[in-house]
Amino acid sequence: TNTPKRFPPKSHPILQLFDPSPHLPSVSTCCRSCLWLWLLVLGLLLFTTNGAYVPITYVQSAVAKGAVCLDGSPPAYHWDKGYGTGINSWLIQLEGGGWCNNVSSCLVRKNTHLGSSKRMVKQIPFSGILNNKHFYNWNRIKVRYCDGSSFTGDVAAVNPVTNLHFRGARVWLAVMEDLLSKGMRNAENAILSGCSAGGLASILHCDSFRALLPMGTKVKCISDAGYFINTRDVSGGHYIQTFFDQLVATHIRNILAPGIADPHGHWESCKLDIKNCLPSQIKVMQDFRLQFLVALLRLGKSASRGMFIDSCFAHCQTEMQELWFMQDSPLLNKTKIGKAVGDWFYDKKPFQKIDCAYPCNPTCHNRVYDDPHAPHS
Repeated sequence: TNTPKRFPPKSHPILQLFDPSPHLPSVSTCCRSCLWLWLLVLGLLLFTTNGAYVPITYVQSAVAKGAVCLDGSPPAYHWDKGYGTGINSWLIQLEGGGWCNNVSSCLVRKNTHLGSSKRMVKQIPFSGILNNKHFYNWNRIKVRYCDGSSFTGDVAAVNPVTNLHFRGARVWLAVMEDLLSKGMRNAENAILSGCSAGGLASILHCDSFRALLPMGTKVKCISDAGYFINTRDVSGGHYIQTFFDQLVATHIRNILAPGIADPHGHWESCKLDIKNCLPSQIKVMQDFRLQFLVALLRLGKSASRGMFIDSCFAHCQTEMQELWFMQDSPLLNKTKIGKAVGDWFYDKKPFQKIDCAYPCNPTCHNRVYDDPHAPHS
């Protein structure tokens, strides 16, 4: 067949990361770079915005290197320049937006902003971690996601019929090189963060991010809802394992209750609003939570690792101001997420907290979803 294969089926880092047991140490390797495992047990993507609008920057020089989006367009990011004491501090947020696992799904994706920089809006407002008091005068960057593989693909061949480019790893490096040339090579402080698919990317690229920066730079990584476990779905099948084998990942509700495992829609109402869930469905989700915690504990102990693991029905809490650092933001140990991250980064105090099971936390903002077919992360 002329269709290029995206990744070697056994050696690709995504497959290594999600193989249930033998490759767990590879996650710990990432953790040596002070990996923040910021993980959410239940939830869906919630993204609202506020703050100043930041224009887009296209990395045109990347095209010559083959570092391009699915459709061949150049990578892009939004950059709010640092100033004052933050001029040599850098906060990189990797955009989420799911994955595509085959030619058909990637063809659909390449005609959206998640596959083409031509379709991205020219300005976006920064919110959540990008609009935080701890990093207000840092260089703050939102890296746009347009490769469908958490910035990991590196296939040289391009099918002339589909014109699909699987070049996520090249996109990652091209964007980082562009930022290094614009001052990041002088970084004194640096954070690599991301949500969902971007959260997975922050795990996979944490060590390489550290290696790009000068010796002595304070570097930490934040994975928001980016740690996906290999577990059975509500039908008892291994849907997510098959998806990972095909290099597809979905957000948390679709790992546990994907449409293929729920053909009659028994879980549809529950997925839209957790208040609609039957007691038996709540029990299934509680069991999923326990499996998640067991997988997490296998990573071992590390004093440098931070954990803010709540049981709120939400997905990605770094990107929304209401969940990040506002008066009624969710709390663990009487601490908001933004405060926990700031204290953790500056080594003011460690933070490794795991929430009690749903619905014990009254500070949660449990999301209600109107459209079961809305795009997910």
